[in-house]
Amino acid sequence: MPDYLDDLRLAHVIADGADATTMDRFKALDLKVETKPDMTPVSEADKAAEELIRSQLQRARPRDAILGEEYGIEGTGPRRWVIDPIDGTKNYVRGVPVWATCIALMEAGETGYEPVAGVVSAPALGRRWWAAKGHGAFTGRSLSSASRIHVSRVGTLGDASFAYSSLSGWEEQGRLGGFLDLTRQVWRTRAYGDFWPYMMVAEGSVDICAEPELSLWDMAANAIIVTEAGGTFTGLDGRPGPHSGNATASNGLLHDELLGYLNQRR
Repeated sequence: MPDYLDDLRLAHVIADGADATTMDRFKALDLKVETKPDMTPVSEADKAAEELIRSQLQRARPRDAILGEEYGIEGTGPRRWVIDPIDGTKNYVRGVPVWATCIALMEAGETGYEPVAGVVSAPALGRRWWAAKGHGAFTGRSLSSASRIHVSRVGTLGDASFAYSSLSGWEEQGRLGGFLDLTRQVWRTRAYGDFWPYMMVAEGSVDICAEPELSLWDMAANAIIVTEAGGTFTGLDGRPGPHSGNATASNGLLHDELLGYLNQRR
């Protein structure tokens, strides 16, 4: 089985460059921000970071395909890099430090493409997380300064911390009743949003999290990090991986209950 460690090292090098690009424009008074057709913001830093990532991947892995949030799909083949140059653009443009560059490698398998390596780098927080299939999940400032991470062992909802992004998406999907029932059962709720709750599930500081509507680039790196940390990452339909257009992540022990509540429609 491939170990993907060379790919992971490459992702770290690329993330270093992306971090420099995004941090250079973070809180810039002249930052240019546009509205995309889906009414979400995109900044000049999003575009510059994705362009940088693409150019480095094209040089280092010319046979691999690339899928990014800002510039779509390029190339074909069994290996596909999936990138979100700034996950948390709304935070980024408002000067909130909770945003990250997400870089994942997906490889074709029997059930479709699955994440096999991923890096999530949050330079404004001074944090980075990563994982490769079969090698565990880690956090630290670099490969040489890293700590292995694991999900929690919390086994009851009454002791669990639940993270989510907002209420509106659950309401739009008719799932708000079950969502609110879940919040009444858990020990604690916090609306962290974007990449961060998944990293906290992987670290064991949060036990369950979910979002009702996402794209592949929002989820691919998160999925491999959570699963390599011993957790479970599925869509609301229970399908493993980042392919359902939404996501639930947990320490595994609470996953069935999490899905049960969030799939209530009333």
